[in-house]
Amino acid sequence: MALAVVRSRGLSGMFAPEVTVEVHLANGLPSFTLVGLPDTEVKEARERVRAALQNCRFEFPMRRITVNLAPAELPKESGRFDLAIALGILAASGQIPARALDRYEYAGELSLSGELRPVRGTLAMTYAVSKTPNPKGKPRGFILPADNADEAALVGGLQIFPAKDLLQVVAHLTADGTDAAEHLIKPHVAAVRLTPPAYPDFHEVKAQKAAKRALEIAAAGGHSVLMVGPPGTGKTMLAQRFAGIVPPMTTEEALESAAVLSLVGQFAPQRWATRIFRAPHHTASAIALVGGGNPPLPGEISLAHHGVLFLDELPEFDRRVLEVLREPLESGRITISRAARQVEYPAKFQLVGAMNPCPCGYFGHTTIACRCSPDQIAKYQDRISGPLLDRIDMRVEVSSLSEDELLALPDGEPTRTIAARVLKAYERALARQGKPNDLLISTEIERTCRPEGQVRQLLHAASARLGWSARAYHRVLKVARTIADLEGVDELATAHVAEAIQYRRSLRET
Repeated sequence: MALAVVRSRGLSGMFAPEVTVEVHLANGLPSFTLVGLPDTEVKEARERVRAALQNCRFEFPMRRITVNLAPAELPKESGRFDLAIALGILAASGQIPARALDRYEYAGELSLSGELRPVRGTLAMTYAVSKTPNPKGKPRGFILPADNADEAALVGGLQIFPAKDLLQVVAHLTADGTDAAEHLIKPHVAAVRLTPPAYPDFHEVKAQKAAKRALEIAAAGGHSVLMVGPPGTGKTMLAQRFAGIVPPMTTEEALESAAVLSLVGQFAPQRWATRIFRAPHHTASAIALVGGGNPPLPGEISLAHHGVLFLDELPEFDRRVLEVLREPLESGRITISRAARQVEYPAKFQLVGAMNPCPCGYFGHTTIACRCSPDQIAKYQDRISGPLLDRIDMRVEVSSLSEDELLALPDGEPTRTIAARVLKAYERALARQGKPNDLLISTEIERTCRPEGQVRQLLHAASARLGWSARAYHRVLKVARTIADLEGVDELATAHVAEAIQYRRSLRET
């Protein structure tokens, strides 16, 4: 047979469209042509495949070889198509039966010796396949490099067959007769960690009751929070411990988070169901935050999907960089558009910011005098635009403590105690509306957070005095709803709304 068809998968953002690898052998001068919009890595497969076949003692056909990667309009990148191309050549030249190829999909990079090397994005591929309806019934099995098997097998409903080299794959496909069991590759079962993730503990943070309270509310309702205070007050310590009180990840959330990390090769099975904590430096570019490049890869906001994005020294970020956060904070997604292609990544992260109140950092400090003028303070704080601040639900002061106070104070409340309260409030919100309070839309806010009597009067008075936008008004209601959930009550009270209003103070009041 001079024509063989092998199935593989490409990557376009979080989507994994099927790629059909068609191999045709024709008479003529020996050549090896790759078509179908391959990039440089894919074109180099010609030499890897040639050497791998020869070193595995297969015959490399001295004919005119044409490999088409369909669909032609989808850009193809990385070495994941090596295995499929090699098997297509073997089937087209009659060295293996072509009928065996259709039972599986294939992905893997070949070394010159025929060994299968891991490729990035395998979990993203299997996750996308599991979410795509298969009109032909049960999805095909996946033959992948052994090093990718653990992460790929985390997706249920798919059979993953790990292989160490090309010879093992061929033996599996051609196994027949009484000795077939010896050559078959056994389906791989993922070893999912059953122990809970380990996070830094809140008991190490003394005092800072107001900041801990704000973080507890933020964790229970999925709200964003900005901590303002002098250097050395514990803002970074608090942020690093925040992921430990956020409710545990569901299986679906863990899969989505792992799939994004798999795209850049940062996922490891031991990090399964761990809330990711990303803390980019303030010199990060807009592309580093939202993603980009060629092909477009996810940025920090997507790598923090279902996790925590911590932006320390918030005013030190370039203002144009911070502005790119505005749309993802609202939509939970980011679309990266380039001239040749457009990809979309998820970006449902919890934003935790930290900043000093002024350039020198000591405005409002109890013992160290601030050297900044009012104009310098105003200019520094104005580096964060109004529209971005409007999207941050809560602002809280982290006050300074003297050395004597630190030594005299007892250890803080442990993470497990705070996390138990957070989980109870979170489950209360899920039972009522099926989602965290931060994801409520306007019609749902009116139904679940309906203010009455004195509560409505207080809200209207605060809105008129502080000049809130409609977004700010709704965010205050959502924070108040979370505070009520932490107390275990159904109706919003004046105390709940008053506390939520305190978290909308301007930076100069903090």
